[in-house]
Amino acid sequence: MGMGSDMYRQQILDHYKSPRNYGELEDPTFTHVGENPMCGDEIQMDVKLEDDEETIKHVAFSGDGCAISQASASMLSGKLAGKTIDELLEMDRDDIVDMLGVEISPMRIKCAVLAEKVAQDGAKIYRGELDKSKTSTED
Repeated sequence: MGMGSDMYRQQILDHYKSPRNYGELEDPTFTHVGENPMCGDEIQMDVKLEDDEETIKHVAFSGDGCAISQASASMLSGKLAGKTIDELLEMDRDDIVDMLGVEISPMRIKCAVLAEKVAQDGAKIYRGELDKSKTSTED
């Protein structure tokens, strides 16, 4: 790991200490919660869609957890604005690892992808494709 990885580590710490889009949206299109029981991370994702009911207008998150889960939620909340629900559903763990910019150990990957999974499940519930009250990384 060279100097570039230090920059990404600093970025993760910055998003952890000063999360973007933290809080709850007033009148979200959909809200969903999830947890990573192994680490104790809990995240709620609020998503507001544009009038076309496909394009993500704004995302906010709340919750508590480790630096990786919170930084990932902060970064993802900004990255999703302007994307469609289909683009959200196409995302996978590689997209999250690339976004974070550092190698994530197998033990911490569930922390990194929690926000993504919560947002994806929320979108599926909104579309009527899934019936689940809470997402867990252990499912």
